[in-house]
Amino acid sequence: MKYNSTRSNSTVVSASQAISQGISAEGGLFVPQELPKYSLNEIQNLAKLDYKGRAKKILADFLSDFTESEISESVDAAYADEKFGGSNPAPITCLKNDRNNAYILELWHGPTSAFKDMALQILPHLLTKSMHKVHDGKEAVILVATSGDTGKAALEGFKDVDGTRIMVFYPVNGVSPMQKRQMTTQKGENVNVFAIEGNFDDAQTGVKWIFTNDEIKAKLADNNMLFSSANSINWGRLLPQIVYYFSAYCELLNAGKISAGDKVNITVPTGNFGNILAAFYAMNMGLPVKRFICASNANNVLTDFLATGTYNRNREFYTTMSPSMDILISSNLERLLYHLTGGDDATISSWMKSLSETGIYTVDDSVKEKLGELFYGGYCDDKGTQETIKMVYDREHYLCDTHTAVAVNVYDQYVEKTGDRDTPTIIASTASPYKFAKNVLGAITPEAVTEDEFATVMKLSEISGTDVPKPLAELKDAEVRFSTTCAADEMKDVVLVALNIR
Repeated sequence: MKYNSTRSNSTVVSASQAISQGISAEGGLFVPQELPKYSLNEIQNLAKLDYKGRAKKILADFLSDFTESEISESVDAAYADEKFGGSNPAPITCLKNDRNNAYILELWHGPTSAFKDMALQILPHLLTKSMHKVHDGKEAVILVATSGDTGKAALEGFKDVDGTRIMVFYPVNGVSPMQKRQMTTQKGENVNVFAIEGNFDDAQTGVKWIFTNDEIKAKLADNNMLFSSANSINWGRLLPQIVYYFSAYCELLNAGKISAGDKVNITVPTGNFGNILAAFYAMNMGLPVKRFICASNANNVLTDFLATGTYNRNREFYTTMSPSMDILISSNLERLLYHLTGGDDATISSWMKSLSETGIYTVDDSVKEKLGELFYGGYCDDKGTQETIKMVYDREHYLCDTHTAVAVNVYDQYVEKTGDRDTPTIIASTASPYKFAKNVLGAITPEAVTEDEFATVMKLSEISGTDVPKPLAELKDAEVRFSTTCAADEMKDVVLVALNIR
């Protein structure tokens, strides 16, 4: 299995090179040259395995320069029962009442209570093994831009991992209080956390610029270091996410909710497009999928793109109660467009250049038609998010976080518009409601909300009769270690100072 860059088909690398490098030298993202194909019989065989077994099979088909034991060690360590509260890190809950065909795929049972754990618990194992294969002896400097959940999950995954240092940048006013506390109290000798004045797109743009700056890369090389990424621009972050869509289908098979070959819809609350892109890869590998439902919040750049074929980030940026989706530049969309153009690197380069310089590009009619066949796009503002949290809680006694509620709301819009009530639908639930306790409690019992974050958390637990995830409860007395805020144009200097490089 070899990988190309979305902006240069002449760039051909191994899996370990793609993972260790993170992003291609010209700014493109690594994509597999081909995808393994699974028959219905093979999917039924996957259903006989547990989650770890499914992960080992799927990862092995993409990581051809890894040994069987390397993949097995990585999977077993990443998805250990004690990390995810049991042998299935991605359980499914059925929404009953008028949604008998809707299934919540809970991806937040890991150590940071967010779906990013599903990939970021295994990425450090894949990355360190890749570094030994390709850059033996060099130290990996992991740069992360986060809109909330990736930062903590990456910090926890790479904490005290030999041969790595990790630096996370988050928008100072663009994450929830719980997300901020998770990051600023992070333990580990190889970690650094910085707030930036700006939004997530500013942080992401800054990280990408640092990654591709020849002067900075040369300074790192002189100090036996190189950059890598834990964002979903890194193939090693995206690949593990494919697994849980196959696993969800297998779980529905085993529960008798579907038969082999039945098509499902997949609904994903979407910001940077990586999570829904993983589902697209799964479909192209043989997973029976009818439609992808792309759910956005008030930052509905993707909704407009899917409707018009024009991507335009020149719009007002909204800070919402679903901050992990407060994004106007969806990096992983580049990978999707590369595949939909048949690997036309020149066209992708042109569109991405236009996005960088003007903030806008328009795809051709062929790509627009394919997008319309595969995707339904919708969005939900904060008011709709609150109403959905309350509705689901009142009807189901089920707590949705602010991102999952957006997905449920847009799924309902899809059903109303298309009449497609019968297709079983997997709804990706991306975070514990306790990460956004004030907004969740404010939706179901607003008079119970207090100014104190942890008092609100405990009140939500008391009212709902659900348990606070242990990693979140322990934050109350954790020491704040990181308090630096920098301007977006100071990110380079902050990185070099932290690395003690002049």
